[in-house]
Amino acid sequence: MKRTPSGLSLIVGIDKPSNMTSHDVVNIGRKIFGERRVGHVGTLDPLATGVLLLCIGPATRLESYLVGHEKTYRVRIAFGAGTDTDDADGVVIRTGEIPPKLRDEAFARSFLSGMIGTTSQLPPAYSAVKVAGKKSYEAARAGVIIDLKPRVIEVISAQFNSISSETLSFSNDTASGEQECLIWDVTFSVSKGTYIRSLARDMGKTLSCPAHVATLERISVGNVSLDDCVSLDTLAEIKQAAALDPVLLLDKRFLYADDAMAAQVSHGQVIAGASCTLFEYNNHRLHDSYCACTSGVCESKRPPEDGELISVLHKNRLIALYAYDLEKQAYCARCVFQTGVIRGADI
Repeated sequence: MKRTPSGLSLIVGIDKPSNMTSHDVVNIGRKIFGERRVGHVGTLDPLATGVLLLCIGPATRLESYLVGHEKTYRVRIAFGAGTDTDDADGVVIRTGEIPPKLRDEAFARSFLSGMIGTTSQLPPAYSAVKVAGKKSYEAARAGVIIDLKPRVIEVISAQFNSISSETLSFSNDTASGEQECLIWDVTFSVSKGTYIRSLARDMGKTLSCPAHVATLERISVGNVSLDDCVSLDTLAEIKQAAALDPVLLLDKRFLYADDAMAAQVSHGQVIAGASCTLFEYNNHRLHDSYCACTSGVCESKRPPEDGELISVLHKNRLIALYAYDLEKQAYCARCVFQTGVIRGADI
């Protein structure tokens, strides 16, 4: 059945189940809302669970503004076996003895502490990174070696949770059996573009013990946590009532437009800076902010900065993103929504 525009424009947070691709979630979102324009922000591997943002309708234009946020993951890293995908969905390609020091909690904490900071990381071969227009995982599945380039990433924090042992079953083209693995349960906060699978792989190389991701859960993206997300079944029941506030997701200062300004904005006209008062949230948690009339919102005392992106609100919807031009002393349109983005039922 051909889908037509639904008239909806919103963002929802999904607690993605395992064994489902991010694109699978998008397809379910299209069916739920009867809307062809659905996109996800930040890919999650099929193995992974947790926070996945879906943009519905014209709100898909916000995707490029939402990808730079810090992300937090809880991961179980299995030492003793390495796979071709660097996670439990792959084929075991190497095994190795587990050094005794890896069982020492003090050593684990010290090692993880040393990972904090900026470094270069080579993405996994089985990833969505594109080289010459071709996705790396497509080339890998076809047996083609693709030349991936290292990227600069940052490990913002690395929290040790626990150590345990687990026996994992595996099979490949030449053998099958069981392998005892040592599991480090870790919570990482990382910058945009960081692959947790690559962190696990590189930890194994550094510690002379092959390693892979056994399980992975994304527990936050920017201001969105698992508490702000719903299951796909719940989304099918409540639909647009699951909408999240795009103003909090964008984490930008904002202004309230009256009817006259909203008419200007709808045509992408320049807005004089002197006519605008900027506001901001006192806190940045979605479930702690209720409405624009609460103490969660305050007038901002800082003057606008050159190039600063701000959200424009009218009648409880995000109607545009504007950027400040210091030379012109005015705000210029960057992204205008003829159908404003819903701010959520509790705003």
